[in-house]
Amino acid sequence: MLTPIRKGSLVETAIESLRKNIESGEWPVGTRLPVEAELSEALGISRNTIREAVRVLVHVGMLETRQGDGTYVRANRDAGETLRRIARSQLAEQIEVRIMLETEAARLAARRRTDADLKAMTEALDARAAAGEAIEERIRHDEWFHHSLVRASHNSALIELYDYFSHAVSQTIERTEMDSDLPEPSQEDHELLLAAIRRKDTDKAEALSRALLTPSLNALSGKE
Repeated sequence: MLTPIRKGSLVETAIESLRKNIESGEWPVGTRLPVEAELSEALGISRNTIREAVRVLVHVGMLETRQGDGTYVRANRDAGETLRRIARSQLAEQIEVRIMLETEAARLAARRRTDADLKAMTEALDARAAAGEAIEERIRHDEWFHHSLVRASHNSALIELYDYFSHAVSQTIERTEMDSDLPEPSQEDHELLLAAIRRKDTDKAEALSRALLTPSLNALSGKE
């Protein structure tokens, strides 16, 4: 239920109140929101503040305004807030998601990769090897390789999802490179994965992709 808002940042508080009602299921996806006058009375704030809060939630994709018909719930999660929650999740959870995304990407890449895809992945791994002990450079080229691999899946939904998750990908690569307690996937491990994709060996590509991160995940199971 909506509760009156106290003084403070009224727009931010209104946004949070509306978001909670949506996320809790009080207003399921497809529900039309009460009119501005009702929301204003329930929350104890002006219609202008309600209008601004609704505008923000429309912008992030939670609400949809239909001309002449009202405002409807479009999604029960704020994409930006979801991204922040991902960033706060445990490293082990982030690695589990990477394994899910990357193993399927590797299988699809082995089936669908083009010569251009192979060139991009090869250049990324060559640059990773050339970086040597320059950790920041190695991390950057490691990310480049994995993003190139996912793009080689030619699955637009998977590519978009992986790009959305890219901040967490960067975090996991950095931790496995810099934390001495975590096994670091070697250059050879990456090269073997690329070779399997080059041969179009889907099963091997999937297995090698999983093997890149499983040791770190196993180490974290007793650490986090």
